Amino acid sequence: MALNASTLDQLADHLENCQLKAQDTLKITESHPDMDWDDAYAIQDRILARKLARGARVVGYKAGLTSHAKMKQMGVTDPVFGFLVDEFVVPEGAEIQVGDLIHPKVEPEICFITRTELKGPGCHIGAVLAASDVVLPGIEVIDSRYRDFKFDLKSVVADNTSAARFVVGGRIAAARDVDLRTLGVVLEKNGQPVAVGAGAAVLGHPAAAVAMLVNHLGRRGQSLPAGSLVLSGGITEAVAVQAGDNVTLRIQNLGSVSVRFV
Repeated sequence: MALNASTLDQLADHLENCQLKAQDTLKITESHPDMDWDDAYAIQDRILARKLARGARVVGYKAGLTSHAKMKQMGVTDPVFGFLVDEFVVPEGAEIQVGDLIHPKVEPEICFITRTELKGPGCHIGAVLAASDVVLPGIEVIDSRYRDFKFDLKSVVADNTSAARFVVGGRIAAARDVDLRTLGVVLEKNGQPVAVGAGAAVLGHPAAAVAMLVNHLGRRGQSLPAGSLVLSGGITEAVAVQAGDNVTLRIQNLGSVSVRFV
């Protein structure tokens, strides 16, 4: 790692405070251009440790920047991974206070719930499908803490991949009973379609994103526990939202899930 422990602690404190207080900041690589990948994930780990120390509970993981549309939108080339805690959970159909966020955007996701533990390295799509219990629709609300949503990959990793809120719902289906690549997806805002796509937009197959997450965890001496929820990544470009917007995600064979912004 290029940064010392004290600097990593300070950056974690700064980024989490930006999240909690809904304040933006310049990307941290501007002041720490020598920051490396280990530093970025070490900052993310410290943010999680802060939350766990206050009583938060890990409820799952997320893959980010997994679609070609999102990579192009954000100007990056590789997926990233983050954690989900219970403070991010929003019940289906509930309201999200825009004032608690900086510049929220929504993404349509195919979500996995695992039945058995998954370990890497060497995890692949077949292993993910065999270990997954069900899949279901989810809307992720991302909210980068970086000013004007401008960041590089290391900065967004440190910022827990812009995680802010998420909602899951609709109908569940056995992961092995549907062709996740061809599932049609429509994201609506205020009753009008604003983004459309199919599951294959996520790395060719949504389970590939889960496999990459498992292998990422494996390189860090961790595994994906049984019963984990995984958001496999935005299928389309992210769509900005504001107070008064109603967002609904419809996925072929998986029903719909909705959330309101107030």
